[in-house]
Parts: sequence; structure tokens; C-alpha cells
Amino acid sequence: MKEGGLSRACGWVVDVRGNHGGNMWPMLAVVGPVLGEGTVGMFVDADAMTYPWTIRDGVPHENGSRRTYGDSGLSAPAALPHVPVAVLTDGGTASAGEAVVVAFRGRPQTRSFGEATSGVPTGNTTHRLPDGALLVLTEAKDADRTGRSYDAAIPPDESVPAVGLRGTDADQGLRAAQNWLLEQPACQ
Repeated sequence: MKEGGLSRACGWVVDVRGNHGGNMWPMLAVVGPVLGEGTVGMFVDADAMTYPWTIRDGVPHENGSRRTYGDSGLSAPAALPHVPVAVLTDGGTASAGEAVVVAFRGRPQTRSFGEATSGVPTGNTTHRLPDGALLVLTEAKDADRTGRSYDAAIPPDESVPAVGLRGTDADQGLRAAQNWLLEQPACQ
């Protein structure tokens, strides 16, 4: 963030607009140091069984097992769990992108801006069939660190219509996020 002509990092903007999903674990590996240690979310299946997502030493785990793929590049992650974070969302934020949104829900000093997400905050399981084919089934809902589960579009804390080219001065979502960050004590 720039304030008064000086560059000073006082908070983060996590922009998951247009993130259609994929694999949530590398995404959580990147934001893990900002999310903070401990439980950041979970899967909840049809039997109400929970499978927690945790961050340990900046690395994501599911139900106690490390869940990163490849080298995340973070050999000694910076611990940044106390900085304010603004999360940007839109209708293109889906699936694994929504898992990132859910992981930030309930985190202190965090607020989301933009538009509601796509509405598929779910966990999939791959089953191998006898003929070798793979069947991918949605078997769980995402839930945040407080235990609140999501099964539809996730509205932002502050609705901001998609106006202006992303990443420019005309980007209203980014502008709202920056304004909120500058109001936070860490950015004073």
C-alpha cells in the first residue's frame, strides 16, 4: 500500500476474483502464513463428519495430513496472522477459490469486498471404477473456522459492483479494499 508517497506494507489484499477453482491446497499454501496457525476451515460430509483444514508452520494440512503439491517456495514462512486482510470476490470465484474465501471467514481483521461467489463451496472425492475410469463426486460442503458451513454463493461483507478494469485506479472493489485497510490501526 502506498500512503503519503511512501511504500509501507500494512495489510494484504487477497484477490480471488475470477478464480474458477482447481486444487485448493497450493492456494492455501500461498496464503497459509497470512491465515495463521491452526484450523482455518473444514469439509463437512453428509453424516456431519468434519475434516479440518489446518495450517502448521505455514503449510496446509487436511485431517492432520500435509496437503501441498510440489515446493511452495516457503522454506521459512513469515508469520503474518495479525495483519489486516481484504478479500476480493466475484461471481467467477468458484470451488477451490471459494475454499480460500471460506478459510479467511472468521479470521480477525478480515473483510471481503466485491460480489457474491459462484456458489459451489464443496469438496470432491475421486473414486476409481472397476474399468479404471474415474468418477468425481461432490461429497462435502466447505465450512469456516467457526464451523459455519456454506452450500451456496458466499456474499461479501461489503458489496461492490464490478466496475472498472481490475488492478487499475478504476477498480472499485480494489479501491474499497484499500480504503478499508487504510482505516485499520496497522495502517495508521
